[in-house]
Amino acid sequence: MNNSGVYGGDEVGALVFDPGYGSFRAGFAGEDAPKADIPSHVCSQLDLADLMEVDSLPPNCKKKYFIGSNFINVPRKDAEIENFLNKDGLIEDWDIFESMLNLVYKGYLFSQAEDHPVLISEASWNENAHREKLTELIFEKFNVPAFFLAKSAVLSSFANGKQTALVYDSGVSQTSAVPVYDGYVLKNSIVRIPHGSQFVTKLCKKHFEDNNIEVIPTYLIASKEQVKDKEKPIWTRNKNVPDVKSSWYNYQVDQIVDDFQTSVLQILDEPFNKEAVDGVPPTLYEFPNGYNQKFADERYTIPEVLFNPKFNPTVSSDLSMTFADVLVKSVQLTDVDSMPTLYNNVVLTGGTTLLTGFNDRLIAEVTKKIPQNVRVKLMYVKGTTERRHSPWIGGSILTSLGTFQRMWFSKQEYEDGGKALIHRKCF
Repeated sequence: MNNSGVYGGDEVGALVFDPGYGSFRAGFAGEDAPKADIPSHVCSQLDLADLMEVDSLPPNCKKKYFIGSNFINVPRKDAEIENFLNKDGLIEDWDIFESMLNLVYKGYLFSQAEDHPVLISEASWNENAHREKLTELIFEKFNVPAFFLAKSAVLSSFANGKQTALVYDSGVSQTSAVPVYDGYVLKNSIVRIPHGSQFVTKLCKKHFEDNNIEVIPTYLIASKEQVKDKEKPIWTRNKNVPDVKSSWYNYQVDQIVDDFQTSVLQILDEPFNKEAVDGVPPTLYEFPNGYNQKFADERYTIPEVLFNPKFNPTVSSDLSMTFADVLVKSVQLTDVDSMPTLYNNVVLTGGTTLLTGFNDRLIAEVTKKIPQNVRVKLMYVKGTTERRHSPWIGGSILTSLGTFQRMWFSKQEYEDGGKALIHRKCF
């Protein structure tokens, strides 16, 4: 079957889906940016429309899902926050994932699934059972004409014009280093730790708790006013909000803390010392309840632990290795001849790498751990949004290439060979 004749034309373009723990990106191949960039977290409620009492819930009671920023941030009675991915970046809740795909097709892409081949990015450590289940879902439920699974690390390297690179990805739930050689992932050299921007959020919340700084979600605030001679403003609680679950409340708090760390935190290009930041003006940050404070040393001391765990003994046990160790360890697991090439082609992706000063500190720490004659060079897609979208951009480029059109896993091949054929077509 000549797939290039069916899928390579301009009239029927491929779709690219990039599911991540923080957000789900989707759009048309060949475009510069995705049409959809929506949170992977969803708001869920038990569907009690046909039930008289909550106590009589059946074992498999259905849930209603509210997807997208405009819907998940609305307080609803007994609302919870869930994610279709687990912390390893593997699909865990298939019902949520299917609901999200339906919304993306209808609400963002305005297209029929059966009209477009689909490329979906996957974690480089994805398991065979997950790959097969995804293949079955895509072909059986959505009836797509062709499908392809691509490693997100490979797509990120393509987005930066490289076939051989070390892809360093620090996202929401984890940080990983994945060597890519001639477009293939070296699986035995993958190194990752379960820490990303969520870990930084945890550090910020610990600092707030220790310093009696209250983080009040916006939905709870009815009004606020600054009273003269009062250190903290007076705010009034909104009484017209329903009771939500702790997961939904914590999600609202985390969004505020995420904004704080993006706006305030900075990483020094050398280990923290008081003299290095003396004279640097503090940064003012205002919380939703009107409380504002200037942050000076805290800007640097909170994220310092990412590269120097001993700086904060209370959390050092949480880090099995530093963020720089992840990169070095991965390269050391590869063939000695490829090490200089990988160090010279380090591709950065993921939101955590956007912390001010992260790039310079990473280079400085890695340089200390490798031979003096080896050069470390970082590459990344320009712009903060583009760096977060790096795997999607790579997928957009890949599926637009004429040489790629014969690589699709077609519906006919699926019907003839079954879902296990995905491992031969996409490896």
